[in-house]
Amino acid sequence: MMKSMTGFASVTREEAGASIGVTVRSVNHRYLDVQLRLPQFLSAIESRIRGVVQQRVARGRVEVAIAIQLRQQPKLEIELNEAFATALASAMARARAVGLVEGALQPGDIMRFPQALTVREQAAELDAEAAAAIEVGILGAVEQALQELEVMRSREGALLQQDLDARRTAVAGQMERVAGLAQAGERTLRERLGVRIAELTTELTVDRGAVAQEIVRFVSRSDISEELVRFRAHVTQWISLSDGPEPCGRKLDFLLQEMNREVNTTGSKADGEGISELVISIKAELEKMREQVQNVE
Repeated sequence: MMKSMTGFASVTREEAGASIGVTVRSVNHRYLDVQLRLPQFLSAIESRIRGVVQQRVARGRVEVAIAIQLRQQPKLEIELNEAFATALASAMARARAVGLVEGALQPGDIMRFPQALTVREQAAELDAEAAAAIEVGILGAVEQALQELEVMRSREGALLQQDLDARRTAVAGQMERVAGLAQAGERTLRERLGVRIAELTTELTVDRGAVAQEIVRFVSRSDISEELVRFRAHVTQWISLSDGPEPCGRKLDFLLQEMNREVNTTGSKADGEGISELVISIKAELEKMREQVQNVE
């Protein structure tokens, strides 16, 4: 079954020590490209998260964003700007000396100036047991998000497969029409050559056996039986891949290149009324299929 490379999923889990949010986005990419955005303290389990993604996704650019809100109270660190406080006290002393202010500098006076104090919030340190529990919760949330992503990718992949199957059927039918027109064209060519040679032989003495061989040789140049056999084999292989369990996007893309090659050769060799128009139509349809396949995992 086909899967799309485009999808989105978001999961929030509440654990004993933290609230965990995981968002997963996936878009088209030639190979598997995993991009992680997570807090620095989770760097130790980054490889495990990548492993979980690689087990679920075979192809595409996958962005995983993890947000953690710890429930432990953060530690506060307050730092006095001693240079500023000293300069402030010196200025107040000069003001008192000239009678502009009275009284000593109070703590409340310093707190009125935001430059005097710096307040920093430090993340609470987790003990080993709490950190391990949160890591398990994160991996579970990532797994759940990837499951939801797979559901979305499978749903869109089913729609892609319906469209591609319809186009494949149409293209295969058009190639069979080309085969029929080519056979009719071959018969017409033989008849036309036969009439022309009969006219010539009434005037000239020729070896009829040699002429017949030349007719066969000339007509065989427009024979497209090999191209048709290969094209039909590609169609059969397409059906097998698209209905199989394995990711098939890159293989289908290759098959489309080969199918297009056979169509080009057919167009240059086949002789028959209406074949050129059909070949143009087939190539246009194959190009639409190629665009769709770019989104298949």
